[in-house]
Amino acid sequence: MSLTTENTFEIALVQSLVENGGYIQGNAEDYSPELGLFKYEVIAFLQQSQPKKWDKITAIHGADTHNRVINRLCKEMDLRGSLDVLRKGFVDYGVRFQMAFFKPASGLNPDAVDLYNKNSLKVYRQIYYSNKNKNSVDVVLALNGIPVATLELKNQFTGQNVGNALKQYSTTRDNRELLFAFKKRALVHFAVDQDEVFMCTKLEGHKTFWLPFNKGDNNGRGNPKNPNGYRTAYLWEDIFVKDSWMEILQRFVHLQTEEIETNGKTYKKEKLIFPRYHQLDVVRKITGDVYSAGAGKNYLVQHSAGSGKSNSIAWLAYRLSGLHNQENKRVFDSVIVITDRRVLDKQLQDTIYQFEHKQGVVQKIDKDSTQLANALGQGTNIIITTLQKFPFVIDKVGELPDRKYAVLIDEAHSSQGGEASKKMKEVLTTKDLAMAAEEEATYGDADYSGEDMVREQVEKSAAARGQQDNISFFAFTATPKYKTLQVFGVKGKDGKPKPFHLYSMRQAIEEGFILDVLQNYTTYELYFKLTKAIEDDPELNKKKASKAIGKYVSLHPHNLAQKTEIIIEHFRNIVAKKIGGKAKAMVVCGSRLHAKRYFEEFEKYIKAKGYNEEIKILVAFSGKVIDDNSPEGVSEPELTGFSEKELPTAFEKDEYKILIVANKYQTGFDQPLLHTMYVDKKLSGVLAVQTLSRLNRTCPGKEDTFVLDFANDRQTILDSFQPYYEITTVSDEVDVNHLYDLKARLDEFQVYWEQEIESFVQVYFNPNTKLNTPKQQKYLYQFTDPAVDRFKGLEEEKQDEFKKGLRTWTNLYAFLAQIMPFVDTDFERFFAYAKLLQTRLPKRELSESLHLDDEVALEYYRLQKIKDGAIGLQKDEDGELSGTSEAGLKKPKEEDARLSEIINVLNDRFGTEFEEADKLFFDQIEAELMEDETLQAQAKVNKMDTFKFAFNDKFIDKLIGRMDQNQEIFEKILEDESFGDLVKEWMMMKIYKRLNG
Repeated sequence: MSLTTENTFEIALVQSLVENGGYIQGNAEDYSPELGLFKYEVIAFLQQSQPKKWDKITAIHGADTHNRVINRLCKEMDLRGSLDVLRKGFVDYGVRFQMAFFKPASGLNPDAVDLYNKNSLKVYRQIYYSNKNKNSVDVVLALNGIPVATLELKNQFTGQNVGNALKQYSTTRDNRELLFAFKKRALVHFAVDQDEVFMCTKLEGHKTFWLPFNKGDNNGRGNPKNPNGYRTAYLWEDIFVKDSWMEILQRFVHLQTEEIETNGKTYKKEKLIFPRYHQLDVVRKITGDVYSAGAGKNYLVQHSAGSGKSNSIAWLAYRLSGLHNQENKRVFDSVIVITDRRVLDKQLQDTIYQFEHKQGVVQKIDKDSTQLANALGQGTNIIITTLQKFPFVIDKVGELPDRKYAVLIDEAHSSQGGEASKKMKEVLTTKDLAMAAEEEATYGDADYSGEDMVREQVEKSAAARGQQDNISFFAFTATPKYKTLQVFGVKGKDGKPKPFHLYSMRQAIEEGFILDVLQNYTTYELYFKLTKAIEDDPELNKKKASKAIGKYVSLHPHNLAQKTEIIIEHFRNIVAKKIGGKAKAMVVCGSRLHAKRYFEEFEKYIKAKGYNEEIKILVAFSGKVIDDNSPEGVSEPELTGFSEKELPTAFEKDEYKILIVANKYQTGFDQPLLHTMYVDKKLSGVLAVQTLSRLNRTCPGKEDTFVLDFANDRQTILDSFQPYYEITTVSDEVDVNHLYDLKARLDEFQVYWEQEIESFVQVYFNPNTKLNTPKQQKYLYQFTDPAVDRFKGLEEEKQDEFKKGLRTWTNLYAFLAQIMPFVDTDFERFFAYAKLLQTRLPKRELSESLHLDDEVALEYYRLQKIKDGAIGLQKDEDGELSGTSEAGLKKPKEEDARLSEIINVLNDRFGTEFEEADKLFFDQIEAELMEDETLQAQAKVNKMDTFKFAFNDKFIDKLIGRMDQNQEIFEKILEDESFGDLVKEWMMMKIYKRLNG
């Protein structure tokens, strides 16, 4: 029976760490609850690893050296946190001690390796962490006497599992004890049983936010079977072993600081980031492969939306920037991080900055392409930029030295297309085609001559499209497209390209890390009948007419009015009660004009119903929208009162509940309070997944999501999500020969002539040509004018066919040239010509498009609820739709009765554990508010409803002024809106009554 106890599980873990993990089992009685560390272990480490410094400090402190040094160390950890002290050490009377020695990037310095071996890792069982009670924690891991991790273990044979461990942490582990105090001692806490692992970095009672730390099982939740033992044995056999654990503490764990501005004042919110298993695994597997293979490979990482790709990219960038090969030489001279957006991702920048304390390691390119060129030329370790800057770099950078680059791309499908990608490769490649005789055969041109500058430039341009042996690409995306898989994927045994690393949507949903946005999905279908309002029946182009009719119906005031009523009332009755009353919604529109009309209709309806105090709305679209009542055009800032940069921050405010968007905020927008989406736009494929995934972020109190779709059928949405539910691959290989077939069809139109293309090439690819000067540019017009004239002479149907074919060919070549196993210089010549010709072909006159507002009237209109419930994603590609379920319609929670005393109110309502001593904090703020002359005057002449506006500002000011006295209450008031509102209301009523006698 002893084999089925929790004790047995502990013994197995400890034995493994001692025998194979580089640990020593420590004595639990050595732990000091008052200091929150193992005092004698700290002293022994300092004496053994830094004897000269210890002698120096002993000469200063004498017999009291032990206590003085320990007290100084504890003070530093209380102020800066244990992570910072472990990495940077501490200073006592001018003597700087290191508290840990991390493994050097290379083995060139034997002294550094020797110091690394002096680290002391110990594992302790049953640590009694408090003098107040006899509670103990199962396992503690300590580095040089400082606790860095705690573990609660559960043996399923005893009838308990990891859920019991989570509850134990939440109910009996007091974060006021030093061992559990945020960032001051232990950095991470693990709940473990035989099957699963969860972790957190901040214990907050019932609000503790746990993250899964599992490998995943068959692309789903949990861990795979382990033929040699427990499913979770990887935790102590792989993660906790010395080299792994020291690397995590050195290169992964970091403190993320966010500045929050309230009423013009700023305070900092801190979050300790510990990598999840899939993040740690992808960085290590990629690093291991690069160590063996060197530069010149492509890597595709498919990680689910919301899985922390920004941190994964930052960790990988930092790791690659210091990676040395077997010969102790750096693998990459520079690591270039490319974001998907023009506005650089601040989170990505700040994360990378956290790890390195030297200046000049990370260079943000936030000015111009000259800044980027300088960073490349100087060999800056980590460069953060946007893809948009690369086309300009080639004009500013001369021949770069022979260097190797790692290029990390966020959201690969939208960052790695066409000419910008080619320009990037041109800048970074170090091949000198003129001097490499052996490469001539590769490019299939025995007559190649280095003296022919034009031919050289053509071949260099073509070669730049293929894989370069000095560049490694690392592409991160949740939704890889077909092209992305072809360019970056790794071919499996079946010959199909697959991601190098996968963290599937299925696993993320099953682990509860993200929400299933298809769980509550309701579709509406529009039934309408149109009749013409004119006597005659004109013949109309069928395609143009149906498009114009569809636009007319979608913009019809009755259509918008009915949908507006459905959306607003649904939001008020259902959504507004979600997430503790904090829930927000997004309306996705089909066009900018739709967004403007919706905004106006919403404003009109809200005003007519008197909902102004309940709901405020925002709208987002680019540029100006011209409408009948806005002939000069109206912009987003003119409608909202906020600039485009300010709008995301404005939407965070509680009063703004609904955001109407048109082609904005459908990707890359992270707002955890976004609960519901109203879709009035055709969606499919990647765009459908990206758009609806805005809802999947989790936050405390968010249990579900809801989608109300006016425009799409359930099968389309299912078909869009299914390929990304588990691993994504492609159905077949692309046929390069299609380029030749399509080119032959284009030749038959005889729009362009070969001699004109040759003349064009001689100018375009001549390195001495300056195409932006009138003298040179006129030749490009001269050589494309005849083709434009011939195109105009074609019949309209032939024009459409040629233009479509030319566009298809250029797009296909831009993609295929990245993966073709050969180079065709004729194609490269034609591609350059065709791209320019495309821009010159005449477009349809605006008058040719149809406007049917006057010819067509809306006679019959019905909006009917068709089906609601879950759209069930299957564990295989051929699954059918699952049955219906309730669409998130839960009864609202009944309001608790208000209690008379604030401490009781807070504790009962929010599960806090404030004591009478905490009442002093409120008493002090109350006293200051009573003495405020402005409030004294306002209370005498205003009713309470008006008085609250003056009171709220003063209350926040007084609160911030005393934030240091009770950080816990301060943060809870500002972060938990319902909590803060209750405190303010209680305090306001008390002040108002007292000031009025």
